[in-house]
Order: sequence, then C-alpha cells, then structure tokens
Amino acid sequence: MLTYPAKFKPDENGAILVTFPDVPGAITFGYSEQDALAHAVDALETMLMAIIEDRDPIPAPSRLKRGQKSVRVPTLSEAKLNLYQAMRAAQVGKAELARRLNCHLPQVDRLLDLNHASRLEQLEAAFRALGKRLSIVIEDAA
Repeated sequence: MLTYPAKFKPDENGAILVTFPDVPGAITFGYSEQDALAHAVDALETMLMAIIEDRDPIPAPSRLKRGQKSVRVPTLSEAKLNLYQAMRAAQVGKAELARRLNCHLPQVDRLLDLNHASRLEQLEAAFRALGKRLSIVIEDAA
C-alpha cells in the first residue's frame, strides 16, 4: 500500500490547503476535510504522472508525522507506479517494453498513465516481460 503523508492546513479564505512533503508540486485545497482529501488524491496522482513523464524516480513516502494525514494512492495507480519503477531498475524504456510485449508504444503509454483504466492482465504481461510477477494482497481495512 503506497501512502504519502500530507499536511492539511486551513487558510484565511476558509479552505484547507493540502501539501505533500515528499512530492513537491502536489498541492491542492478543499472546503471541507473530505473535499480536500478527494482533491489530494488527484493532486498526488497528477504530480506522480509528471514525475513519470520527466523520467525521474518516484519519491518514496516518508513516515507519517504528528499533524499529518495519510493519502493512499489507488491500487491500480500503485501497480502502474511499480511497473514504472521496475522498468527503471531494469533500464528498460517504453519502446523496449513495447517490443517485448509485441504491442505499439501508445499501449505502453497507457499502462503508465495513472488516469487510464488499464486491465490487470495487461499489467501482468508487462511485469512478466520484465521478469516480475504482479501480486495482490488483501488486508483488513483500518
């Protein structure tokens, strides 16, 4: 489970400002805590997609500190982030992964797009092409 700490800070306009210490640039707000949390997930995913586009490493989440709230990356997005990290570790670019999967480059782009609803079978094939296996773990809800 990929969970990032976030700072929720009320501002002078009545909104709640949300920032992520580990992901600079991921900033959003909401007018209630629930609204701010919903926007926080979107802001986090948007910034993580920008990191992928820039071909930079995905920042690891730090420990939750007092006064911070945790923001969980959706499961499908987490699988895609893990695929990106596996590609970087194996020094396999998108074109090479497309070749290994016998598909076109736009299909690999969609596998790394956190807004695209990729199928698990496609992600499993991509991990296999990297010598990895995708596994799902079920945990009790906190």
